Amino acid sequence: MSAPSRTSANKNRRIGLRGAALVLAAGVFATTGVAAQTPAPAAKAPAPAAKAVKPAKKPAAEKFKLILEPKAMDLLKATSARLAKAKAMSFTATVGYEYPSKLGPPIAYTMRYDVTMQRPDKLKILMPGDGPASEFYYDGKAMMAYAPAEDLVAVAAAPPTIEEALKVAYNTAALYFPFVDLLVDDPYAALTDGAILAFYIGPSTVVAGTKTDMVAWANKDVFLQIWIGADDKLPRRVRAVYAADPLQLRHELELSNWKLDSAVEPDTFTSDKARAAKRIAFANPAAAPPGMKPLVKMSPSKVAPAKPQSKTQ
Repeated sequence: MSAPSRTSANKNRRIGLRGAALVLAAGVFATTGVAAQTPAPAAKAPAPAAKAVKPAKKPAAEKFKLILEPKAMDLLKATSARLAKAKAMSFTATVGYEYPSKLGPPIAYTMRYDVTMQRPDKLKILMPGDGPASEFYYDGKAMMAYAPAEDLVAVAAAPPTIEEALKVAYNTAALYFPFVDLLVDDPYAALTDGAILAFYIGPSTVVAGTKTDMVAWANKDVFLQIWIGADDKLPRRVRAVYAADPLQLRHELELSNWKLDSAVEPDTFTSDKARAAKRIAFANPAAAPPGMKPLVKMSPSKVAPAKPQSKTQ
């Protein structure tokens, strides 16, 4: 997922302590009324200097062990099973991500996706903003990417399953949706691919007022924090930081308006208006001829989100 999160640390203050030196002086005492002075005792040889004692070495800090905690993996398995069992579902995905700016601090951008799917071969994704609106339709035979403002559409033949269609859309036109791991036939395999770390963080009640369980998960590419509904086992929020990103920018995915196995109208997964629009090639926008605008400004990978247009960048 796109899917696969900066805090400032308080500075430690060191206070230097100065010790007061105490100097002891030995006086010479004379006894009055005594004719002869008592001879001073012979001076003793100075005691050998004590050998400096080397401070004991501090034990090396124990290396953090990467583990796959069973409780965390069980929660991922439970949410995956709930999604895989659904014959149809719809939800809203609100994606927020940070992007570098010339100002220094990153700027946050947001995209919204209204998703409806029906297994094994129906999918509709509406993207109303930020940025240019766009729409994606797949009906088991063909897929369409539509830009309403420009009235342009790209149409291509598609394989007979959602998962295969999404692969073709990515490989052909660089179309990527950050929640694709939730739509595949086996979400658990997708969510745990390459896992090297998973542990249970604790409960939370702040995500849309829903009681959730928080899980941390990581592979070599991304560190995720996932909020899973304690009762319905549906994913509610995912926060990601990518290992390849030197700035450690944060990406967040909020999931709401869940509806599982609700009735879906037959004409949901097509659009007469899109079919009537001017045709363009179903291809990677980066490879488009000069002057042609990208149809859908989507991320070509989980690591590099699409670059929004901003005068502050």
